[in-house]
Amino acid sequence: MKNKIILSCMLALGLTGCSESFLEIAPETNLSSVTFFKTQADFEQAVNACYVPLRTIYNDRSWLLSEMHSDNTYYYRNTAFGATEQQEDLADFSIPVSNGLTTNTHVLNQYRQDYLIIARANQVLALIDKADFDAAAKANLKGQAQFLRAFAYFEIYRYFNKGPLHLTPITTREEAAAKLGTAADLEKIIIDDLTGAIASLKPKSTQEPGRATSGAAKTLLANLHIIKKEWAAAEKLCKEVIAEGNYSLIPDYNNVFSTSTGNKNNAESVFEVQFQEGSNGYNGTFMYNFLPRPMTADELKTLSGTSNPQPQTGEGNNAPTPNIIAAYEPGDLRKDASIGYITCSTTLWEGKTYPIIKKYMKPHSLNGNHGMNWPVYRYAEVILFLAEALNEQGKTAEAATYMNMIRKRAGLPNTEATTQADFRTALMKERRVELAFENKRWHDLVRTDTYKQVITAYGAEIKANPFAYYYQKGYTLRSNSFTVIEKYYPMPADEAALNPNIK
Repeated sequence: MKNKIILSCMLALGLTGCSESFLEIAPETNLSSVTFFKTQADFEQAVNACYVPLRTIYNDRSWLLSEMHSDNTYYYRNTAFGATEQQEDLADFSIPVSNGLTTNTHVLNQYRQDYLIIARANQVLALIDKADFDAAAKANLKGQAQFLRAFAYFEIYRYFNKGPLHLTPITTREEAAAKLGTAADLEKIIIDDLTGAIASLKPKSTQEPGRATSGAAKTLLANLHIIKKEWAAAEKLCKEVIAEGNYSLIPDYNNVFSTSTGNKNNAESVFEVQFQEGSNGYNGTFMYNFLPRPMTADELKTLSGTSNPQPQTGEGNNAPTPNIIAAYEPGDLRKDASIGYITCSTTLWEGKTYPIIKKYMKPHSLNGNHGMNWPVYRYAEVILFLAEALNEQGKTAEAATYMNMIRKRAGLPNTEATTQADFRTALMKERRVELAFENKRWHDLVRTDTYKQVITAYGAEIKANPFAYYYQKGYTLRSNSFTVIEKYYPMPADEAALNPNIK
């Protein structure tokens, strides 16, 4: 059984960075439990495998569970196309729930991809200390595995607030049905792993581009402390990231996000998921998921720049809402950098001209195949984390100096908020527009316990004017829309069928 687990772990090895060493994959016929996990190269391959599910998560799923499941984005309703309820249920807060379980496919797949990262990281961490190779290289690889396991558990923590506890490789069927850990159990795993990762990982200045760094580990740990309202701990970590001197704000917000072939892992990048355009299987398709439909080939070409654009059919997702568009202050330079517009001549929606997420619309060569990286953590968020942590400790004046750094780049004047309460409100507004469409909004609503109030009002807004939310005239939302507004996602029913501890 153990041999099969190791072999299956290695079948999906792939790219996680832009350098050639990330692309080197040993022939699968040469891999076995006897020959593998011996050398530095073996562990490099195994750690590479831990990164691979991130591409699936950010290409296919995270934006559904974090942006469309908020007031930031919606779907481009196409009444001529069916079988869209899985994503519509997320956007409409109507996912089916029974006895704390759901059959929603996207919730299930998010869960499985996170546990795939955990399983692969466990293989590395169980064996790496016993291996005999360069100590510095070993520490760096171990730190990456710890970071990635912590990251996956952090995802489980934010989405479900509980989850099975797996910290060692599974060797029997019985071990697969692990007990269900509480939020406190998950917090301990995340903190322990990130503490180890911070001590072992290289800083960005010396780390291979695309890999986890000590700065990324500190940022992730600061994010956990922010959720737990442990403000002093978050402040300390954010100031350490700033003091590293490895990050800076890019002066023009338009240049913050990568193109298909360049500007990757730039000065503002703390951690981003690596994609590569081409036929090697490392490409992204999320730009195409975010398009209104139907769309002609000529209309698509104005966005993609490809020489062989193809008409887009079906139903598109992640449409900027009127709600987020109205959230930008007059003169905010981020608005035009983040949101663009496209006219679709053949769409059934009478409005014809739709907003799109412009920050990810980059020209590339191949239709349906691009290489833009996905920003998970940016230096701008570190600064906003620090501003929040300072304000919550009563240091509002100091907090303002940091938030104003973000506002200055956006072409806005300094914040007028001077009280702690006013600054708290201003900061969340700033986070919303600075980090729009980067999968932050739902988690911010949850951790500030404003999710029910905000989403209830947002649902009423859509029901009052469905046309403004891309419905054809005469059509409205389903009767169960906005009836399941809960803080955490229910656990996947398919996994509960395999593990009796999941309830």
